[in-house]
Amino acid sequence: MTATPDPPGAEPPPGARAAAEQADPGPAAAEAATEGPGALEPGADESGADGAAPGIEDPEVAERRQAFAELLGEFRRTAVLVPLGDEPVPDEERGLLTADFNGIRFILAFSDEQALARYAQARGEYTREWTYRTILGARLLDVAVPAAGVPCGVALDCADGPDGMVFPPVMGIVPDEAAVDRDTEADTDTDEGAAR
Repeated sequence: MTATPDPPGAEPPPGARAAAEQADPGPAAAEAATEGPGALEPGADESGADGAAPGIEDPEVAERRQAFAELLGEFRRTAVLVPLGDEPVPDEERGLLTADFNGIRFILAFSDEQALARYAQARGEYTREWTYRTILGARLLDVAVPAAGVPCGVALDCADGPDGMVFPPVMGIVPDEAAVDRDTEADTDTDEGAAR
């Protein structure tokens, strides 16, 4: 599809922001879902800093984990707009628009044309036509991320500041083989055991 996004300030359709409003959409939510506060470091005392019994999680942390899990589920079930890159080749050969940050590639996705318009405005490229594909969030995380061949996640509505969302390449969000936090030593041990 090729579209010129609606002008900034246009009202998004009802419910377009519902998923983003379910949880604290910042990086802290992603951290809480994977390692966040309350997670034990290897070798740490299992009683916790507050003396709570092992296995009992801080209610606020548990609530944030649940909220992020719901947000992730909603993203996986939702079709998003993914602009094609700027390469001067036919559309069918163009890759998805990405941005690299701290050694991690992020596929840029947008919840609707208004979010894409805000991104175009922020880049100073509002008058250009943006060619995009509509892709299910699950397909981005399960297929496109591993196909990148480098650490890769998804940034949703990246021009929207705290209303945007980042899905980093960590276990529980992307397939384990594409996660940067997987235990590669355990993978090696498994491979060695299979070779015997």
